Amino acid sequence: MSSPRLPADPVDGRLAACCVSTSARLVDAMRVLDRGGAGIALVTDETHRLTGTLTDGDVRRALLNGALVESPLLPFVRSDFTSVSPEASRAEVLDLMQSLLIRQIPVLDDAGRLLGLHLLHEILGAVERENWAVVMAGGRGSRLDPITNTVPKPMIRVAGRPILERLVLHLVSFGIRRVFLSINYLGHLVEEHFGDGSRLGCRVEYLREDQPLGTAGALSLLPEKPNAPIVVMNGDLITQADLGSMLLQHSTVRPMATLGVKSYFHTVPFGCVETVNRRVIRVQEKPQLTLKINAGIYILAPEVVARVSPGRAMAMTVLIDDCLARGEDILAFEVGDDWIDVGQRRDLGRATGQET
Repeated sequence: MSSPRLPADPVDGRLAACCVSTSARLVDAMRVLDRGGAGIALVTDETHRLTGTLTDGDVRRALLNGALVESPLLPFVRSDFTSVSPEASRAEVLDLMQSLLIRQIPVLDDAGRLLGLHLLHEILGAVERENWAVVMAGGRGSRLDPITNTVPKPMIRVAGRPILERLVLHLVSFGIRRVFLSINYLGHLVEEHFGDGSRLGCRVEYLREDQPLGTAGALSLLPEKPNAPIVVMNGDLITQADLGSMLLQHSTVRPMATLGVKSYFHTVPFGCVETVNRRVIRVQEKPQLTLKINAGIYILAPEVVARVSPGRAMAMTVLIDDCLARGEDILAFEVGDDWIDVGQRRDLGRATGQET
């Protein structure tokens, strides 16, 4: 399998407008502050390593202390900046901003190279993304009978709001404005509830399955090919997964797919004995196993979506296995936030606070 790769030049677009070279002058930093509109100039070397930052206040203090606009900016650069890794959650970034009273936090890789920039106003009000989302909402949910005799599982209400509506609002909060709902069982109830999605701040469209197509097969019903990685989610999740960090990680490493995973802990209720040739070499009392489980959240490259055959039922695991068989990169993203798969009565009880 090929190893994950970073893009050749991770600094582009809007981020590049906020960057200034270590050899630049104060006037160059002033132009970047004006052009970038982020309230910060990111001082980077030729390898895109972030060496420091400069704000409007830093420039103003430098000029008040006698510096000229043509002076080299390096003596005035702040090297004690706060940064985060691509894995930092939205909640972690917001906590840092609020505790340190700052509005910008750069995103760096392990080598200190600049990958992105978190802005407070974007975290509180997400900027529109080019990514689409597909939510699988066509399942029967027979394990929740008789509740699902009259309502599809994704439309079960938790704390007064349908699970599916919570997911759509969560997607919108991360800047995703085009959402496809894959529907089959009692799909008309989903359409009646969401309409065109305008009341939720997005455009909702429907992928109508004449027969169940599985978690990947419904992607063949998309009306056009996506131009950017697409988010796919199961429609029975209660989650606060940090989709922004997940998308950032995906765009940084550029795998064929990113798979959301969750740590699952299981305690064996017995003492366990390990033997070799009938000799006991180890005894463990009720050991705990730690496993990574599929969280039902995916990001797929457009090339992967194009491989789904029209009208053919396909599970997402089959599509992922096909990528692995081709030797392609599949990345895992740890979903450290709240997550419940409402698939059984016990899980629904946890989500509604009626756990027995």
